Amino acid sequence: MLILAVDTTTPAGSVALLRDGALLAECNAESGLTHSERLLATVDAVLAAAKATLADVDAFAVAAGPGSFTGIRIGLGTVKSFCFASGKPGLSVSTLEALALKGAVEGGRLIAPMLDAKKGEVYAALFAARGEALVEIVPQGAYRPEAFLARLPARRVIRLLGNGALLYRDQIAARLGRRGLVVARTPFIGHEVGRLGFAALAAGKGVPGAALQPFYHRKSQAEE
Repeated sequence: MLILAVDTTTPAGSVALLRDGALLAECNAESGLTHSERLLATVDAVLAAAKATLADVDAFAVAAGPGSFTGIRIGLGTVKSFCFASGKPGLSVSTLEALALKGAVEGGRLIAPMLDAKKGEVYAALFAARGEALVEIVPQGAYRPEAFLARLPARRVIRLLGNGALLYRDQIAARLGRRGLVVARTPFIGHEVGRLGFAALAAGKGVPGAALQPFYHRKSQAEE
């Protein structure tokens, strides 16, 4: 099963191609170009690296948020187009869950992904790694940093990662002390989006492109 995974939810864009959950090719970039300017060229580069074509792809996974509203729409719109043109299923994947999976692979048992949501907030959640699965402990959402940190369990070591954790590392240290391990890792999650997409597809959760939905977790500035 060949899955093409796309993440445009943050400035760190990522495209990956996986076969049965194993990575074949990946291209990551954080540049001055917008996602709309570089995404299709990146898809072409990843497919070429794996000697595959878009017609070979069996399903498309997309990081559907939270994150940049514009970035989410670019990724979703592109993947919806791929699904519509090919008749292949799509899968919406949480950016926070994909980031947590990156932390879980590196040995964390409690993982708190945090993304800078601007306006003094973070998109965040707490996951427990149980075998190959991630179990959501604190729900995904938009939080004031202090409110999110107050929901984390006491007397447990927690790995926190993402640009939100780096931004609010002083608050994390003040609240959690040595229990809060802020880890600096690459922000690229195309591989993780593909792995989660493959697991969802195996569970029969693939949907037509038109049914793919974003995970915003709050209103956009225009709506407010």
